[in-house]
Amino acid sequence: MAQYFVIHPHNPQPRLIQQAADIVRTGGLVVYPTDSCYAVGCHIGDKQAQERIRAVRQVDSKHHFTLVCRDLSEISHYARVDNRVYRMLKATTPGSYTFILQATREVPRRLQNPKRNTIGLRVPDHRVVQDLLTALNEPLLSSTLILPGDELPLNDAHEIRERLEHQVDLVLDGGSCGIEMTTVVDLTGALPEIVRAGKGSLDPFGIAA
Repeated sequence: MAQYFVIHPHNPQPRLIQQAADIVRTGGLVVYPTDSCYAVGCHIGDKQAQERIRAVRQVDSKHHFTLVCRDLSEISHYARVDNRVYRMLKATTPGSYTFILQATREVPRRLQNPKRNTIGLRVPDHRVVQDLLTALNEPLLSSTLILPGDELPLNDAHEIRERLEHQVDLVLDGGSCGIEMTTVVDLTGALPEIVRAGKGSLDPFGIAA
């Protein structure tokens, strides 16, 4: 049975944040709010928890996970960031973007694209997940919470709890956070490539919507 914490979206209760971090560290799956939509995350080094997320989403081994990071310096630890990419990241983080970048050796091979050795990373602009990341002192391995048969992410924490109470360990109810997914930008080439247009504006990349 999943635990259920009602958490303040702008001033999260430290006790609840610490409990959530402890659940992640011990192999739990946590559903949490972001600046785009709800996501489900686990400890970056926990392969079994990663497979549990695959089961929740009913996705295969080709599904790409995202490393949700606190800030740009943490992104730079897990991805190769040159001066050009750094400027673009600095202009758009935190925000509703997922960036495809070349992974460093710090990223487990099972999390990388097997052909391109890339990884998706993002820095959300939401206090709850930022406080959780600070408590963990490392990124969350995450996936957008879209359940099998649904076209859009779940946005109601009560419904999330009802549908996933036996599949996740914690639901952090931070209220509605929307159903528009992040804009996905591939920064591995000479020019930014928009993989998916979402909530994040395309203006910083000089690309018209």
